[in-house]
Amino acid sequence: MPNNNKKAVGIFILTAGLIILLGQWGVFAFLGRVFWPLLILIPGVALHLAFAARTLPAWALVPGGTLTVYGIVFSLCNTWGFGLIEVLWPAFVLGPGVGLYEYALLNTQRPKGIYYASLGLIGLSMILFIFSLLGPFFLYTFSIILILAGAWLLFWPESQSGKRSGWRKM
Repeated sequence: MPNNNKKAVGIFILTAGLIILLGQWGVFAFLGRVFWPLLILIPGVALHLAFAARTLPAWALVPGGTLTVYGIVFSLCNTWGFGLIEVLWPAFVLGPGVGLYEYALLNTQRPKGIYYASLGLIGLSMILFIFSLLGPFFLYTFSIILILAGAWLLFWPESQSGKRSGWRKM
């Protein structure tokens, strides 16, 4: 066997042995458990970079923004536990909103309908984040606000002319 072929075969056998040994030690399982959100985050960032390099059109920002937001959410959950998804679930609405917003902002034609749809999704996501952060406290607060508003409408003293200030009597 020529000397070059002998070295190539030796490198191949050495590499195969190291890969098998590392697999037996659980290194690849650990890497898979820890870094799997990168399989979502990296394509999102790559789509943004491809748009910035002018190799992809602006529509690539829609999946790019969505994948980037989802990759960040899954990275946070993977780091601090998936119980965090109870608070972060509105990000699943935020992802497409961010992607559509980037598309509407950076597209040369500036589509107004997509712009407003993206703002609607982002706004809905923010409202849902507030609800998920406040949890049961929000329901108590909201019910007390409703009770106070109803009591104010029922029991607010009427003015001298028989009309409530600012309201028409029906």
